[in-house]
Amino acid sequence: MVESLGDRVQRRMRGWTESMAGEDLAARLAAVGRTKSEYGVDPFGFSLDYTLAAIAPLVWLYKHYFRVETHGVEHVPPGRVLLVSNHSGQLPFDAAMIGLALLLEGNPPRTIRSMVEKWVPSLPFVSTFMARVGQIVGTPENCRRLLEGGEPILVFPEGIRGISKLWSQRYQLQEFGLGFMRLALETDTPIVPVGVVGAEEQAPALFHLKPVARLVGFPVFPVTVTGLPLPLPAKYRLYFGEPMRFTGRPDDEDSELDGKVQKVKRAIQGLLERGLSERKGVFR
Repeated sequence: MVESLGDRVQRRMRGWTESMAGEDLAARLAAVGRTKSEYGVDPFGFSLDYTLAAIAPLVWLYKHYFRVETHGVEHVPPGRVLLVSNHSGQLPFDAAMIGLALLLEGNPPRTIRSMVEKWVPSLPFVSTFMARVGQIVGTPENCRRLLEGGEPILVFPEGIRGISKLWSQRYQLQEFGLGFMRLALETDTPIVPVGVVGAEEQAPALFHLKPVARLVGFPVFPVTVTGLPLPLPAKYRLYFGEPMRFTGRPDDEDSELDGKVQKVKRAIQGLLERGLSERKGVFR
């Protein structure tokens, strides 16, 4: 049978991934053991073969561009877990780097689900890519199903407020939503705080063009020091805290839930302060 152009490209991209990440990457991904349909994807659209090919550029970024350094990845427990992180950088490279850290350095290896904003699937081609590499729209129903299936989920409680911060707001945590805490209480899921140092400097935003954002249907449209939200080679440092467990009812008053959320927020702030104090510079 003659190999199609698409198959040939996928095979070469997969080879590139394995050459950078190590030939055991396929075995590590296979060990995740997702349930597949007859079409080779899991119920949410995740495809192992597609992922091995698609993540090649991200592995290059992880290894050679952002030069990611991890601390405490052993704190991530097996089974269901909520990874709760700060968010920044205009484009979600922080989510990709956290995901690769658990895949390449976690023991056992994990492929995590990142919760994307509801407007993301409206972008051409992006929705299919996100589904194939395991990312889904962050509705409570989706999160609940994944947690009940023992999946690790990555959430950014700052949402768009975090990723679109201006340069003057760097490393200042924005308001956290309460949804992740309701899910943690409902499903008895541990929370691992994550501090990302480096993403703030990858695309410093000077201001937002609100008319352009409205025109193209984006929540924000940042103008960065480079003119585009393309990343600078800032060195990433990822800090994983120890698991936190909370008790209570998911339908408690917001004030009660907010007290628990603030504990997670303080834990992330502590990880950020540690990372900022330990780094020698933005690019090294």
